[in-house]
Formats: sequence, structure tokens, C-alpha cells
Amino acid sequence: MYVRQYCAKIDEAARNRMELIMPELAKQYDVAEQLKAENQMEWVRQMNACKAQAEEVVKAELIYD
Repeated sequence: MYVRQYCAKIDEAARNRMELIMPELAKQYDVAEQLKAENQMEWVRQMNACKAQAEEVVKAELIYD
């Protein structure tokens, strides 16, 4: 397998994992559409925190492992 193909495979797996983790984290931290309607900046802050945490999980599972 070529390096480019391997990187593409890891990238696809990472994106798929992010798609699974993000909704779980948002639910866990109660980041809902209601918050988005009431306080957009807080919603963005919390979603960014969820994204950062999800990225750390993906890196630990797929890249550093």
C-alpha cells in the first residue's frame, strides 16, 4: 500500500469516528439546539470544546496507537 493510500484510509477512518463522537459529546454536555437559539456564542464555545475533545480521542485511537 502506498503512503498516499494509507493516509487517505486513516483520514476517512478519522472523519467517520469524528461523526460518531461529536453527537455523543454534545449530548453528554447537553449542547442542544435550544442553547444555539438562546446563546449562540456559548453554543459555539461548547461545540468547539466538544470538537477538540473528539479530535484528541481520534488521535489517540487512530494516529498515536
